[in-house]
Amino acid sequence: MDPNAQPSTTGTGGTVRGGGHGLALLVIASCQLMVVLDITIVNIALPHIQTALGFSTESLSWVVNAYTLTFGGLLLLGGRAGDILGRRRVFVFGVLLFGLASLLGGFAQNAGQLMAARALQGVGGAVASPTALALITTTFREGPERNRAFGVFAGVSAGGGAIGLLAGGILVEWLNWRWVLFVNVPIAVLIALATPRVIRESQRHPGHFDAAGALLSTLGMVALVYGFIRASQEGWTDPLTLGSFGAAVALLTLFVLNERHSPQPITPLHMFADRNRAGTYAIMLLFACAIFGMFFFLTLFVQNVLGFSPLRAGLAFLPISAMIAVTAGITSQLLPRFGPKPFMVTGSLCSAGGLAWLTQIDVHSTYPGSILGPMLLFSAGMGMQFVSLTLMALSNVPDRESGAASGLLNSMQQVGGSLGLSILVTVYGTASRTEAKDQAGAFLRTATPEQKAFLARTKQFPKPWSDQVLTSGVTAAFIAGAAFTLLTALIALFVIQVRPSDLERLKGHHTPAAV
Repeated sequence: MDPNAQPSTTGTGGTVRGGGHGLALLVIASCQLMVVLDITIVNIALPHIQTALGFSTESLSWVVNAYTLTFGGLLLLGGRAGDILGRRRVFVFGVLLFGLASLLGGFAQNAGQLMAARALQGVGGAVASPTALALITTTFREGPERNRAFGVFAGVSAGGGAIGLLAGGILVEWLNWRWVLFVNVPIAVLIALATPRVIRESQRHPGHFDAAGALLSTLGMVALVYGFIRASQEGWTDPLTLGSFGAAVALLTLFVLNERHSPQPITPLHMFADRNRAGTYAIMLLFACAIFGMFFFLTLFVQNVLGFSPLRAGLAFLPISAMIAVTAGITSQLLPRFGPKPFMVTGSLCSAGGLAWLTQIDVHSTYPGSILGPMLLFSAGMGMQFVSLTLMALSNVPDRESGAASGLLNSMQQVGGSLGLSILVTVYGTASRTEAKDQAGAFLRTATPEQKAFLARTKQFPKPWSDQVLTSGVTAAFIAGAAFTLLTALIALFVIQVRPSDLERLKGHHTPAAV
């Protein structure tokens, strides 16, 4: 870039200073990459976190859920904060909060401290991510320049998961699990220092925060998720389980009432009045249930049962990203001709087939023979769905509401993933306890004194008995995940209706390669 270049100004008050557009895009894309890869980079470390901090398999899901619940629940509020307070200011705050939470999580000494840090990470991500996307519109001129920036942003969002898998495997294997959190700290500091130098503040818009709506929805979902996980450990008649479900119903009811009467709601309920859009949100909610569950349980299976190292596990998941990129690209090209509905139905059936295939795994399974094929089939469905759902969510939405429409889709993905993972963990817990009871008699008849001592000390079966218990629970969870994806196929088939006029409008519409 020419160091003497003049600042480029947009009509909305955002500009890029001396460093130029390239540095501005680097800063924005780096933030998005940091936020997006955080789920997969931590996923690879889950077995090591479980051992180090004493998580049960059921409670281990909170390492994922604590992040996704606050991220998804506060995502729309974070975008609103940028509009009202100034996007650069809010962006820097979110990045620094994310970095601080990562530092605290890296130093966590027990499960409670790590979950609190992960929740705080989610808050930082919810503030930084939507503001990063909005900064593109205030930093780059409308037209090819802005389109290229959006393309880079979408590419980073799509590739962040794959980068997280590799980075997580390398950090855990060469250092330890704490570095999957520590790695965010220097990145966050560099982004925060660079932002004021290359991005000017955006114009502030008057408005109000729907803090009550954000708080009610987030707390309601936390109570609902906690109820399912508590039920998996203590049973459905446990008073705290029932109390959690009751609190969830009350909080989510208050949330809906608040949104109906708020002058500037965080979730515009009229978005659900359109049949296609409501169906799209429902599909994303349910599809995310299966996605999060598949990654969570496969990560445990390949490391705990197949004995993969963290790096090898990260490499084992890379074909998913490759298949998503291929099928999303093909879908983007064919959508204007066939419309989104065929791809939504086919994508759901492919993913359901992949999960049904995974239910056949056992303790003697191998990666090439039992894991790779189902993963590729599932991820082919993901690629079709991501493109189709993004298009349908933004279909027939006025420009002034496009941000809310896309934000709702992202929120549905995060919240659906948390809710679905909690349900699948409940299924896992029930199935694994049943298997443990079935195995107990045979184990006590044949176990060595050392194995019996291990069971008495840890309340867990030693290998290979523990592998059988885990595998039984995992396959049950995959059955439930397949049911979720079959339900999305039914919604796509009977709810989604695309008119011929919509197909004409789609012919010139560009869709991102992936979400």
